[in-house]
Amino acid sequence: MSCVPVAYDGDEACANCGKEGSDSVKLKKCTACLLVKYCGVDCQRAHRKQHKKACKERAAELKDEQLICKGCDLAAKNRGMDDCAFCRTPFPDHERDMLSMVMARVKKKDPAAITNLGEAYCHGILGLQKDMRKAVVLFTEAAELGSIEALYCLGLAYYNGFGVQENRVKAYEFYTKAAMQGHDVSRYNLGCYEVKKGNYQRAVRHLLISAKMGHKESLHTITQMFIGGEATKEHYAKALKGYRDAVEEMKSHDRDEAIRLGY
Repeated sequence: MSCVPVAYDGDEACANCGKEGSDSVKLKKCTACLLVKYCGVDCQRAHRKQHKKACKERAAELKDEQLICKGCDLAAKNRGMDDCAFCRTPFPDHERDMLSMVMARVKKKDPAAITNLGEAYCHGILGLQKDMRKAVVLFTEAAELGSIEALYCLGLAYYNGFGVQENRVKAYEFYTKAAMQGHDVSRYNLGCYEVKKGNYQRAVRHLLISAKMGHKESLHTITQMFIGGEATKEHYAKALKGYRDAVEEMKSHDRDEAIRLGY
């Protein structure tokens, strides 16, 4: 069977050949990362090399999300375990100690830590002076090491001209890279970009994906598009169901209580 890769732009089409799902074509999600769908085993195998890195990263994130969340933090605190619910390390009391912990991981070339350091420079926290240029350098390094969040941060920097010359085209290139690896806010930003250009069909495809990931603003935007006639009733229904399903999957008593308390 010949599998010809195409640009993947939605969760209702095969990530390799672009064939859309239908009554006769049943798409199945990649069971490891849940990011993409395939029309068959041949397409999944053909796409494996291209998808492997993003798949491994998202699979690891899903595992961490299952292990720990804000609800877990609150549940641990209620049991008298006022430390990290994951590794049981006591929380540092001072910013300098927090920075020291981050720097230890930065030296190990941990992309998450490098992104966190970039955000610290971005906001002028952890005792650091605000330096957007330094932040962009760190985000760039973290992105090269595989951080999806860093790609999103670079998109924000180029979109707003923070630390770099404003470049909306480049911003959306970073958003696209992050969105393709499962970043819901980046996908939402792409949807809004297409709305501004009047490309409502493409916008809806992006927004449907992020709504199904539990992104509330994506659902709101599709709702407004439906009211304005740019999206169909079917689009709205799919977005609403997808959003509700995502929220239901993440629901837990401890997490709801954490949200209520602003934890």
